[in-house]
Amino acid sequence: MKIAREGVPFVTVGCAVFVALALLSWRAGGGWWLVPTGVWMAVALWVPWFFRDPKRTGPRNSRLVIAPADGKVVSVRDVEDVEFVEGPGKQVSVFMNIFDVHVNRHPVTGTVEYRKYRPGKFVNASLDKASIGNEQMCLGIATPRGRLLVRQIAGLVARRIVTDPAVGDPVQQGSRLGMIRFGSRVDTVLPLSSRIAVRVGDRTKAGVTVIAEWP
Repeated sequence: MKIAREGVPFVTVGCAVFVALALLSWRAGGGWWLVPTGVWMAVALWVPWFFRDPKRTGPRNSRLVIAPADGKVVSVRDVEDVEFVEGPGKQVSVFMNIFDVHVNRHPVTGTVEYRKYRPGKFVNASLDKASIGNEQMCLGIATPRGRLLVRQIAGLVARRIVTDPAVGDPVQQGSRLGMIRFGSRVDTVLPLSSRIAVRVGDRTKAGVTVIAEWP
């Protein structure tokens, strides 16, 4: 199983602590040591699972917009005056819980023309107000068919947003965009005339699920 590079320090620490607890349990004896050792073993197994970075293949087409995140669609709505898209648009929001793959992927092929970080709050990322008030990174991608905005949003537990490309970089549909640690949300904003292919409650897989088509 491939591990995202951001997870290597966490996996290393988790394994080291587990080994230390196991050695202490063996040396000290007594059943009470089995409790913290068992609990930490579960944590040590979960951490690499959280940071997994599976290979993804799916439809690749300039007409399609592919999900940038694994998770549950929590909102599909019209929005006004969207940055970079410049005007009204349609927004698809995917919420990632702590068991979802947290590596984000580019929904389209194009060129990064906009990148803006905003500090903010850490309210529940499943709520629409998180799109406005939470810590976030906005990435604008220009394509031959139009402009698209991806918004990585930190949640209650998330405290680190990683965004790989810089302004001017070419990006490929389905390739890695970055990741958000420990529960978060990703918004995709398209022109208003786009056709949305998902509904609230649907599950998406980054780099696989088609969430919209360009107008």
